[in-house]
Amino acid sequence: MSIGGGIALIVIGAILAFAVQDSVPGVNLYVIGIICMLAGAVGLVLGLALTFQRSSRRRLSTTETVERQQTAVGDATVRRTDQDIL
Repeated sequence: MSIGGGIALIVIGAILAFAVQDSVPGVNLYVIGIICMLAGAVGLVLGLALTFQRSSRRRLSTTETVERQQTAVGDATVRRTDQDIL
């Protein structure tokens, strides 16, 4: 379930639980609304967790380049660090 699906279930559940005044014989719309809101909340949390998990897999790869330069005074070492996103 995606983030949008979880939000949609929460909205539908809230409408059923708090806004619908009709009654259906043998069906409690308030309870169905609460169940939809709980399922939407679980779906929303799972969708967010999966989204953050996917984004945390992008790691930085560090490459260090060492260059030696000859100067009039002596040798100089230049270090440069490059970071790439994998």
